[in-house]
Amino acid sequence: MERIVAPSKIKGIVKAPASKSMTQRAIAAALLASGESTIMNPSYCDDSLAAMSIAAGLGARVKPGTSEMTIAGGGELREHKLNCGESGLAIRMFSPIAALYPEEIFVTGAGSLKNRPMTMIEDALRQFNVVCTSNNGFLPLTIKGPLTGGECEIDGSISSQLLTGLLMALPVAEKDSVIKVNDLKSRPYIDMTIQVLDKFGIKVINDNYSRFIIPGNQKYNAMRFNVESDWSGGAFLLIAGAIAGEITVEGLRSDSRQSDKAVLSALDRAGARMSIGENSITVSRSDLKAFEFDSTESPDLFPPLIALASYCKGVSGIKGVKRLIYKESNRAAVLAEEFGKLNIKVELSNDYMIVNGGKVDGGKVNSHEDHRIAMALATAALGASDKVTIKDSHCVGKSYPGFFDDLKKMGAGVYE
Repeated sequence: MERIVAPSKIKGIVKAPASKSMTQRAIAAALLASGESTIMNPSYCDDSLAAMSIAAGLGARVKPGTSEMTIAGGGELREHKLNCGESGLAIRMFSPIAALYPEEIFVTGAGSLKNRPMTMIEDALRQFNVVCTSNNGFLPLTIKGPLTGGECEIDGSISSQLLTGLLMALPVAEKDSVIKVNDLKSRPYIDMTIQVLDKFGIKVINDNYSRFIIPGNQKYNAMRFNVESDWSGGAFLLIAGAIAGEITVEGLRSDSRQSDKAVLSALDRAGARMSIGENSITVSRSDLKAFEFDSTESPDLFPPLIALASYCKGVSGIKGVKRLIYKESNRAAVLAEEFGKLNIKVELSNDYMIVNGGKVDGGKVNSHEDHRIAMALATAALGASDKVTIKDSHCVGKSYPGFFDDLKKMGAGVYE
């Protein structure tokens, strides 16, 4: 689907979307709990729908509702084939959970997930004597447990998501476990995982993010869990305010463990006009200046920060490009290509992305089926000199299905 975003002055109040990362973790925890859990304020984006389907396949009874979903865990395996859609978190989190079952389970996916390497999952599960094979390092995976615990060593430099999956699965394994992690990135996401585990009654020991000790034979407690709003999606809204008007974003928690809360630091460095309240953040248009920012621990901020840097006077530098290789697209190359079509020069230098701020032109761009690329281009289009046509804009459904509707509510010209 193509959407056209016209230069617009925006103003309004909007609630940030629910966190898909927290929703998926809560679904996994509820699956592993005996009894019925209620997940309040869930995200129903494509990635969350994939997690719900997987949980149902692994034996949970999942009942979605408008403002909450109920999940009764502790059931028996119903499906021997699980589809993770395009969710990187789902494949890395639910593969260790699938390994808890003694039956052979096939795990597959769609779209860009088929091009993302799976060797890290294979290597980790094999260290626990779980049978795990892939298609030459890619999907589909064949997994046959049971995962009984033990020790493993993994690389955390590319993603923390596999560690999340192991931390979710190993507490219910028969034996105690130890995970050694080398060069862990995105530590805040592991803080999120441990936060969810703690809420469901599970304890793990975090030894300086390099070693995790997980006692076995633990029990997940069914409970009511409230999903907080998503700083990743909220970042686009905040930056839209800095570029094109005034936006008040409600629901973003200042005590959140989400790494993308760091967008506030980037906005401050760029000189954005902000007012931070108890439960809301207002950002309004102002003269923006070039900034330096390290996004190594928050790689999902790259797309919105490129939109922000496009309107800053001077040359901005954002560190952490190496974290962008295995995303829904090769985000570093795609950001450079697509923003180049809008007259913004983006250069890659070692681990840095260099953005030359200036006049954003209109034009035709391609999301490359990457939800965050689509949202970044739409955000940048709000202050452009002419309309921007975005190919395959439907992909925002992966994380923020209501994104374009929220822009329209605040006065943005969005046309299909």
